[in-house]
Amino acid sequence: MTRILLADPLDKEALEELRLIPEFDVTLKTGMDEAELVKTIPGYEVIVVRSATKVTRKVIEAADKLKLIIRAGIGLDNIDVEAAREKGIEVANTPAATSISVAELTLGLMISAVRKFGQANMSMKAHKWEKKALTGTELYEKTLGIIGFGRIGQEVARRALAFGMKVLAYDILDIKTDLPVEIVSFDELLERADIITLHVPLTRETKHFISKPQFEKMKKGVIIINTARGGVVDEVALLEALNSGQVRAAALDVFETEPPVDFSLIDHPEVFATPHIGAAAEEGQRRAGMEVVKILKSKFLKEN
Repeated sequence: MTRILLADPLDKEALEELRLIPEFDVTLKTGMDEAELVKTIPGYEVIVVRSATKVTRKVIEAADKLKLIIRAGIGLDNIDVEAAREKGIEVANTPAATSISVAELTLGLMISAVRKFGQANMSMKAHKWEKKALTGTELYEKTLGIIGFGRIGQEVARRALAFGMKVLAYDILDIKTDLPVEIVSFDELLERADIITLHVPLTRETKHFISKPQFEKMKKGVIIINTARGGVVDEVALLEALNSGQVRAAALDVFETEPPVDFSLIDHPEVFATPHIGAAAEEGQRRAGMEVVKILKSKFLKEN
């Protein structure tokens, strides 16, 4: 019997399938902080998390039987991967499951930024009719710079191309794609793009990947989209760039501190903000949940 702790909610269908497998003993216990998780984790072979629960070194050290940590989603920044490896614990995620969900939100945020959806919505709810004050611009024939051209970056590119945009792509890894995009250097992307969207993980190397020196290289009036991870963009530098007009607008789904404590950036009139909902689409969560089931079956059922 493999004991599995679901520390964050999992798709209903995936949860039901797991509970039908007699070899699995599944416990759903969500909303735990580090101290409670340290007390709970002993005895479990598997822990499954999404983005809320942090699997820290203390949690990993308290685990006496843990063999596998699964992140139902993209990225591993809420898991201490180094601590897991030191104890020989495998770490897995579901990087492809929510790529479309995040890509669609990215396009939605992009449209919101250029067409002032946020301001228009709030204006109408205030019973105003500010039609002339809410003139925006099109995406058509604009140049989109995509930083990070993995699964999500490429899904964004497909949709941007359908809008008639010119797409520039940059990645620290070699880019292999059949999409009609122009692969460029980091600096060239910063200098040429009308809109820049980020799709990179948060690592030591990407912390404040976009900061004051990078904003200074961009076109005046550039638009910034971040659905990747908070901390990839320096929020203090972004607010300065917005205030100076170097950045025309920003649409953000992720923040350095979540939930935010300082709302000065979010309160800026040209910032469109959402509460880290990139993967929060029913279809994407269903794919992520079923991928977790697949990983668990592959790992444990073949051993019995």
